[in-house]
Amino acid sequence: MHFEPATDALSTPVAWADTDGLILGLNPAFARWLGVSTRRLIGQPLAALEIEGDAMARFLDNTDRDVLRLHRMALGMPGESPCFAEGWLSRLDGGGWLLEAHPVDEFPALDPTQVLPNALSAALKGLAHELRNPLAGLKGAAQLLARRAAHRNDNDDERELIGLIESEINRLNSLLEQLLSPSPQRPHAPLNIHTVLERVLRLAENEGGWSVRLQRDYDPSLPELSGDADRLTQAVWNLVRNALQAGAANIILRTRVEHGARIHDHLHAMALRVEIVDDGRGVPEALAEHLFLPLVSGRAEGSGLGLALSQQVAREHRGSLTYRSRPGHTVFTLLLPQSSHDPDEERHVH
Repeated sequence: MHFEPATDALSTPVAWADTDGLILGLNPAFARWLGVSTRRLIGQPLAALEIEGDAMARFLDNTDRDVLRLHRMALGMPGESPCFAEGWLSRLDGGGWLLEAHPVDEFPALDPTQVLPNALSAALKGLAHELRNPLAGLKGAAQLLARRAAHRNDNDDERELIGLIESEINRLNSLLEQLLSPSPQRPHAPLNIHTVLERVLRLAENEGGWSVRLQRDYDPSLPELSGDADRLTQAVWNLVRNALQAGAANIILRTRVEHGARIHDHLHAMALRVEIVDDGRGVPEALAEHLFLPLVSGRAEGSGLGLALSQQVAREHRGSLTYRSRPGHTVFTLLLPQSSHDPDEERHVH
């Protein structure tokens, strides 16, 4: 169980433990936050970090639960000043535990609906620094390929693929800039959701090759949606890529209109429903209750950020992301309200 490469750059304090609850490792942010050395923490029981109460000890002894939500929990080493955190203690697929702590000062309002977006932002910001240099190299290589293709008069398919590479690099660079230097959310603009899905399918064709059958099941009568095309592309691509990584042989992208849609605590006259259906292995039962939490992944090499980001994008569009799954049939549903921010077009549900 080694998380160092994926967590060292994170500003979020993270520690992991074995099946007995003994700390195996932690990232630098965790040690800095508690103000003690990494060496002093390795081998200590996770439960011993809880200065007030025994919620973690009782949770670790309870084999019926996989996730413990930390509510302003006081953590620290004996004799040291306590540090208060929101966060999660989660069972890892294959055994062991992951403690993700967010100092409460990061969340002044302590609004549970805001904890996940802020936690995700903190996690992604650290990774963004590490991705900038490789992307710059890829962009230079793509530009060189484009010049060579133009000189050789290559066919349209090759030029289209090079253009796709360049556009995706530009989109990722924009995402990184947003993470490193947050700015107000871009104004939403009218878009065709099928244009977004076609872009995702093109990416999937190049990643999945001929081993995956990609199918369209579109409702051509769908009206335009007000949103951010790049963010929605990222959200849907994360879902499709998860299906590819789950061993799916068939993936369907389906669109429908839903009337009288309830999203969170509002009823909307009309919403657009986007479904990503696959026949892969399905969501592991151990991850079902906390699938959308940052750093939770069913794959050893996974970052656990894709689904959390997709859910955040859904929230940015006042929508929702849900799923149902069994081996051989998994459906992720992105529900996006068609109405604008006109309060007369939606009704609060009490």
